[in-house]
Order: sequence, then C-alpha cells, then structure tokens
Amino acid sequence: MHKGTLDVLVDEQVLAERRKHWVCKESEIQTGYLARYAKQVSSASTGAIFRT
Repeated sequence: MHKGTLDVLVDEQVLAERRKHWVCKESEIQTGYLARYAKQVSSASTGAIFRT
C-alpha cells in the first residue's frame, strides 16, 4: 500500500461483475452474548459504544 491506497490490477468490468454476484454472508453467531454484542455495539472507529 502506498499513501493509504490499494491498487488492484483487475479490469473494472471484472470487478463490476464480481460485485453484482457478491452476497454478504450471514453471521454464524445467532444467539448468546457474542450475538448481542455484535448487534448492539457500534464500530471501533466510533468508540465501540454499547447501544441500548
């Protein structure tokens, strides 16, 4: 990485095709404290604040 960028040597059409077929994987953790934490805590960049 140079200057905070990542250069990918893949054609833009190929990337667009990959994006079109990409599906976000559902979390395997559905119950328990870790699931509750994942649903109710904000990202680390915002301070990982627990939302009630």
